[in-house]
Amino acid sequence: MTEQASSPYIYDLADGNADMKPLLGGKGAGVAEMHRIGVPVPDAFTVTTTACVETMRTGEWPAGLWDQIQAAVKRLEERTGRTLGGSEKPLLVSVRSGSVQSMPGMMDTILNLGISDSSVEALGAEAGNPRFAWDSYRRFISMYGEVVEGIAPHIYEDALSAAKQAKGVASDTDLDAEDLKALVAEYKRLSSDALGGAWTTDPMEQLRRAVDAVFKSWNNPRAEVYRRANNISAAMGTAVNVMQMVFGNMGETSGTGVCFTRNPSTGAKELYGEFLTNAQGEDVVSGIRTPRRLEEMEQVLPEAYHQLIETMELMEKHYKDMQDMEFTIQDGKLYMLQTRNGKRTARAALRVAGDLVDEGIIDKTEAVRRIEPGQLDQLMHPGIDPDAKPEAITTGLNASPGAAVGAIVFDADTAEERGKAGEDVVLVRWETTPDDIHGVIQAQGVLTSHGGMTSHAAVVARGMGTPCVAGAHELAIDAANKVVTVNGRTWHEGDIISIDGTTGEVFEGAVKLIPPAMDEDFERIISWADEVKSLVVRANADNGPDAAKAREFGAQGIGLCRTEHMFMDEVRLPAVQRMILAEDQAERAAALAEILPLQQSDFESIFEAMTGLPVNIRLLDPPLHEFLPGLVEQNLKVQELRLTGGSQEDITREEALLARVKKLSEANPMLGLRGCRLSLLYPEIPVMQTKAIVRAAIAVKQRGGDPVLEIMVPLVAYPEELKRLREIIVRVADEEIAAAGIELEYTVGTMIELPRAALVADQIAEYADYFSFGTNDLTQTGIGLSRDDAEGSFLNAYIDNDIIPANPFAQIDRDGVGELVRIGVEKGRKAKPGLKTGVCGEHGGDPESIELFNEIGMNYVSCSPYRVPIARLAAARAALGAQG
Repeated sequence: MTEQASSPYIYDLADGNADMKPLLGGKGAGVAEMHRIGVPVPDAFTVTTTACVETMRTGEWPAGLWDQIQAAVKRLEERTGRTLGGSEKPLLVSVRSGSVQSMPGMMDTILNLGISDSSVEALGAEAGNPRFAWDSYRRFISMYGEVVEGIAPHIYEDALSAAKQAKGVASDTDLDAEDLKALVAEYKRLSSDALGGAWTTDPMEQLRRAVDAVFKSWNNPRAEVYRRANNISAAMGTAVNVMQMVFGNMGETSGTGVCFTRNPSTGAKELYGEFLTNAQGEDVVSGIRTPRRLEEMEQVLPEAYHQLIETMELMEKHYKDMQDMEFTIQDGKLYMLQTRNGKRTARAALRVAGDLVDEGIIDKTEAVRRIEPGQLDQLMHPGIDPDAKPEAITTGLNASPGAAVGAIVFDADTAEERGKAGEDVVLVRWETTPDDIHGVIQAQGVLTSHGGMTSHAAVVARGMGTPCVAGAHELAIDAANKVVTVNGRTWHEGDIISIDGTTGEVFEGAVKLIPPAMDEDFERIISWADEVKSLVVRANADNGPDAAKAREFGAQGIGLCRTEHMFMDEVRLPAVQRMILAEDQAERAAALAEILPLQQSDFESIFEAMTGLPVNIRLLDPPLHEFLPGLVEQNLKVQELRLTGGSQEDITREEALLARVKKLSEANPMLGLRGCRLSLLYPEIPVMQTKAIVRAAIAVKQRGGDPVLEIMVPLVAYPEELKRLREIIVRVADEEIAAAGIELEYTVGTMIELPRAALVADQIAEYADYFSFGTNDLTQTGIGLSRDDAEGSFLNAYIDNDIIPANPFAQIDRDGVGELVRIGVEKGRKAKPGLKTGVCGEHGGDPESIELFNEIGMNYVSCSPYRVPIARLAAARAALGAQG
């Protein structure tokens, strides 16, 4: 150790290792580890993440940090035999960020710090290459000017372009030493003009300001966006790596490059990378010059090439994972600047993990740990071909993954009509409502200008595997005139657009799509996940095709079948409306009798698809007025009939409907007459539904199937509610089973979606065979948030301003709603040991939420069919995490 007792914010290169990543960041820990095992790296020291965190917390550097940096520079000078900015044997350094979790390109870097009028000549003389020295100088001025001084980068770019144009050359490598010397003078003049005076030429002061700039870049807009998208905590901070410069721009025996130990797109074990001779690192990634394939380096710099290949193999075996590495070759000598676990596509991640198991480098459980559940979204839906991706016309929330191409339509009826006619359409709406379900079903994709990640459009789209971009606020939608405008450009109904629900981007015209990539690598990793998970994964499905798709994706049953979705089609909705408008019990019973065989048919298709696996069917949940026209809409219809001389029969019928709509309208229908309250007030409804469910199960069993039946009562708050409805369900079910003369087992449970239900779960458990936690409504009632209102107004601002860590409708509120779930499970099982508990809200497919449900000891989670593989993997990772 070198002086660490008195230097808590600084670690020299020799004092670090891979285990110190939280303190040294990924870059600092990676370089230190390479040095430790004998890989050639430039000398360096690292300013720790704690220094950045403290600076962000107080707005000032922690006491003693600058003194420690100055001392570290002195040690670096002693080790290298050079002096920062010296007129003889000058030391130049790079100043680079290094976050704990990889954030490529998100923060700022400064190269060649220490070069100046007094050191440039010495640098050129020592290298025997004045051109290289002046090239390094002009690079430093532009990077320091942009990053530290905030000068617009185009100022330098324009000057460089003018210099090349004046000489009649295409590349900056064609500029000689005199050209570059003149360009340095021009850069300095432009900088002084921009600043109103020259900046400091003291290299230590430049270093201080450069470190501070890297600290500040932790909170620049692109870094914040990246962290939010990748769920990286802003509290981590970044380390700052100060490293001795090695130079790839010293001529054709020098160069720089980036390499991966495997193909990050496909996962294939093959050489993958690019390099440039006579260049510095930013040249490879900036597009200033066209890089060359790594394979070509063997012909140009053979010794360094073979050493690089050996180093790549060594580092992959050492870290037991695919590595992303940066290197510089200075006058034929290879230096490694960085190694980190490489970013890769989902397809590549699966293949690499499987191949590493085959190669004996990791075991199956480690392979499961390596795959991020969210990555699998890429594989579950068609995607936009990255090679054919144009510039987006706007961007919203990536609410449901996958890509869609189709003609713009502005209402659900048109979407249904044109979709059924075989046309691909994208439904473009301010926001969707339950009334739009028929259009959503027929649409290839959904695009809304309003709503969030768990808005109706997002939830329904994910449930059906339909791509959705929500909350694209730049969309100005004029549905009446069938026009949408974005930043002054206009598209009409019928115009073709493409949406990418994985990124949230929207494109003009038809963009080329690529099919889902569910291959043997996918199946293999998920099968390994099933070997270690303890949570059962079910699916939310409301019809036979969805149930069959869920089973195809490995669902172990249906955790939620929402019977109200079966009422929404054009055949059934009139019968439901007749039931609602019935003047007496006889009329209501007649309408329900018409609905019963239709519901039975639906249940049969689900039981057949899920034979041998449990199917949990929720009785009718939403308020009745959701099956009727809106109050304003019906008022207008009546007025139109009156004004246009409609028949008295039509007017009377529509007035009766208007009166019923008024009577059923509620100020807060989510907390009104719905769920078990509706069933207790209209017991004919649960009677009909129980008959349909049990008769369907009997019919499937008589055909040789094996239905496993669960009947669930929604929105219970009081034990007496469940007691009375259970009596109805059991009476009707037993009568149907006896009449059929067949043995059929079933269970009756309830949905825990109100705080009171969680708090008195021990009392409710007396009448329940199982609990299913409806965490969507439990979040609304537990936090006091209307999902639609919150996501449409302040919720994003809450997240952006760190008032809350995440959208509680997408990721369970662990301390609040999660605690209600824990209480409900513990109290329920205290009253009834072994009580089966599950989750059927949107959180059942969220990896972070699944971790909590596994911790609580629940039996299952349920999610949309297209999230089943993700939930299977998340459940396995949760189990492995619990095992340590």
